[in-house]
Amino acid sequence: MHTTLTRVTQRIIERSEARRALYETRMQAQHRRGVHRGALDCGNLAHGFAACSVSDKQQLKLTNSANLGIITSYNDMLSAHQPFERFPDVIRQAARRMGSTAQVAGGVPAMCDGVTQGQPGMELSLFSRDNIARAAGIGLSHNMFDAALFLGVCDKIIPGLFIAAARFGHLPAVFVPAGPMPSGLPNKEKARIRQQFAEGRVDRAELLESESASYHAPGTCTFYGTANSNQLMMEIMGLHLPGSSFVNPNTPLRDALTMHATERAIKNSEPGGGYLPFWQQIDARAIVNALVGLLASGGSTNHTMHLIAMAGAAGITLNWDDFAELSAVVPSLMHVYPSGQADVNHFHAAGGMSVLIRELLKGGLLHGDILTVTGKTLAESYTQEPFLEGDQLVWREGPAQSLDPEVVTDIEHPFSPTGGLAVLDGNLGRGVIKVSAVKPEFRVIEAPIRVFADQDALKTAFNKGELERDFIAVVRFQGPRANGMPELHKLTPYLGSLLDRGFRVALVTDGRMSGASGKVPAAIHMTPEAIDGGPLARLRDGDMARLDSVSGRLEVLVDADEFAARPCAQADLSQYHHGLGREMFAGMRQLVGSAEEGASTFGGFEAAEVAPVSSMLEEHLPA
Repeated sequence: MHTTLTRVTQRIIERSEARRALYETRMQAQHRRGVHRGALDCGNLAHGFAACSVSDKQQLKLTNSANLGIITSYNDMLSAHQPFERFPDVIRQAARRMGSTAQVAGGVPAMCDGVTQGQPGMELSLFSRDNIARAAGIGLSHNMFDAALFLGVCDKIIPGLFIAAARFGHLPAVFVPAGPMPSGLPNKEKARIRQQFAEGRVDRAELLESESASYHAPGTCTFYGTANSNQLMMEIMGLHLPGSSFVNPNTPLRDALTMHATERAIKNSEPGGGYLPFWQQIDARAIVNALVGLLASGGSTNHTMHLIAMAGAAGITLNWDDFAELSAVVPSLMHVYPSGQADVNHFHAAGGMSVLIRELLKGGLLHGDILTVTGKTLAESYTQEPFLEGDQLVWREGPAQSLDPEVVTDIEHPFSPTGGLAVLDGNLGRGVIKVSAVKPEFRVIEAPIRVFADQDALKTAFNKGELERDFIAVVRFQGPRANGMPELHKLTPYLGSLLDRGFRVALVTDGRMSGASGKVPAAIHMTPEAIDGGPLARLRDGDMARLDSVSGRLEVLVDADEFAARPCAQADLSQYHHGLGREMFAGMRQLVGSAEEGASTFGGFEAAEVAPVSSMLEEHLPA
């Protein structure tokens, strides 16, 4: 094992000791209370199977067979989740063949950041994660189930489902993906036309034609953003079946994998004889594996928040220092857009997850001994790939090496010696930056600041020709407490165009950019956020600043005393708090924690209870 991996894992375990112990105690207590319909009174149970078929009803009356709860994010507007329409029937049939049953326990909202980019609805996006967790919890609260199948893919859906799985950690959990759409218009061409539209060189009809050729079929978007980072992390934690993350939807192999996921959930249940609850499967080692996979793949910066919130739901305290320390030793092994020109289908064809996991295991950068939904360890089964032999699903050992080294490489020849994610510190607070797609010559930018209230203000300045110079754009009052922390992808074509014209530009914001931040150096998730009196609120147009992603520093080059004496700018945010349902999220804006704490509205779970005890003990320790 790599010494840094061992050290960081041990530090997380020690930091989380009291919190995790309380979490485990509660999961064990829930198990003792009863994890399925056998704990229900007759009237409760009758309500729970009233609408079932006669055969399923008879099976449900027997408390020695498994009943699976399906939590689905199906809707037919969004390409990534439309394939899930068929999954419940496939799952029910597979369960019946095992002498068991399955019921849709509940649906969860699944919104698409691609639809809401630059729109008011984007201000609900981050908070949808915690609503998804709550919705899944409501579905499982009926206590009819011996295990749960979680059907989800995209940005906030998987983190929300994971949080719910952790809080119902006494149940075994299997995550079931839908897979990516087939490859369409190359991402580089799509980005080129977006930039040309921003520059006024193509019209809206040509832009729409380009977008439609890129997003063109059922399945996940094929670039490597938050959605596909989710899939990679679920597999590397052992919550997906081996090699299942990037199999296209509506194919015989996809259906076979869904049926096998059902079988594994039944076998992992208590009636199935191999009881493996979520809380026993997912520990600090699994979380570290997810973090390593995120870094090695150049994954989404959204997970510098989501993974912290996910870990916290399982009683594990993760922080940005863990990200930074591992990023320094985890090499970059994937070049998938925006880090390269390939998409996730190319990655899968080149050997995909089996090659990535094999190489990380070879480098001592994964905990190969973690338990997985297969009943075997990660090292035993996750370098394999699924295939159909006739109608039989089988796993074979994956390629010994990458079939396309330009897309996924080996541990000895990485694309970069580090994971491409840096934590920034300085007199402007703390934030993160993804540099895997940023050219080396743009990783250090020193330039005057231009302050903007939102994305539209920058767009207006660009269209007026005011930005044709070196500058660092500061877009503030975009944090979770201010307006829900929308992604700021609308900025990318404009800033990217200025980079291409030879100007040295960068972005600093307390908002988000996610996995598609691309070639523009972007310091994001800055904390404390401006609305809380963070340093961004003291910045003025013309202040010199230095963004140095190499050394991990972000500073305004102003006399410290003068800067501290400045009053904080105030913002009228009322326009962001009403319309398209935003008024319903006022409570979440008040409850939400900082980006570095996971931007969670749950109050920290066990951490909130053990923290006062820890503080009290520290006060009475000898100096």
